[in-house]
Amino acid sequence: MNLNDPYTVTYAGIYAVCDRENRYVDIVERSNCYGGSAWTMHHYASSPLIEDVRSVGNTIRYRTRTGVEPLKLEASVAAAGIESVEVSGSEVAITYAGLGGGGVGATVCRANSRGVLRSEISESGGGMAARGTIIVPRYERVLVGIDDTDNKEKGATWSLAHNIASALDHDDARYLSHALVQLFPAPAKTQNCVSTVLEFACLNNNAKMGLLEGIKSALEQYSVSSETGMVVLDDFNALPLEDYSRECRSKILTKEYALETARLKQVQVWLDGNGIIGALAALPWYDRPDQSVIIEVTE
Repeated sequence: MNLNDPYTVTYAGIYAVCDRENRYVDIVERSNCYGGSAWTMHHYASSPLIEDVRSVGNTIRYRTRTGVEPLKLEASVAAAGIESVEVSGSEVAITYAGLGGGGVGATVCRANSRGVLRSEISESGGGMAARGTIIVPRYERVLVGIDDTDNKEKGATWSLAHNIASALDHDDARYLSHALVQLFPAPAKTQNCVSTVLEFACLNNNAKMGLLEGIKSALEQYSVSSETGMVVLDDFNALPLEDYSRECRSKILTKEYALETARLKQVQVWLDGNGIIGALAALPWYDRPDQSVIIEVTE
């Protein structure tokens, strides 16, 4: 056996998704070793800048405030974390710190990962405290809700959506997540009454438009339904659509109500078939795929 770098486990990708005011950043790390990532989730959660930590598929997400907060590292208790997140133009600088193995993760593991433009790291390993700063591109979030691409004879919306997203994934428009969202079983359903939301990280408006035009074109080409719905939310979060989604998961709604909600909540309608009802309801669930598959229970 010959291990070229026995103490380094890189990430398959590290992406920084920012809100428009650069107040918050979702640091999305695509893990190659979930055990190591679970350890960092636990320890990083105590960093003062961290607002929320969660795992979504093979990604770990740290929602942070921007700023600088020096860490008080303590072995076994708070052994690693994020010290600073700073946005400058089209780039985001993230500084990690850690003790021992946590310091290795804070330095060489992240510095050598996909998506990192450049880095500055200290020595790490053994009993040392270490720090590392990585520079990554600044992305913004784009959510795409899709429903009704199949019919009674063939098709499956979740798989078509995933395959389209995978085919369009590239450095300027990264495919981050996919969630199936259980809706209220309506009479017009194909079978399970499930819609899909896709999450992307886009570098700029040109990347966004190219991505969305590609998705629309692929849906028009491969959908076997005449009622396909595609909606787009170009925003950091989808909290304003929580109430609508809850309604759609607990009772039957009309297309007119969906269109009015989209207008009020500034959601773009790219394909306006009846599927927009469920597509709109899918948007808030992009980072909760384990919960979105559960049918809403009402009394």
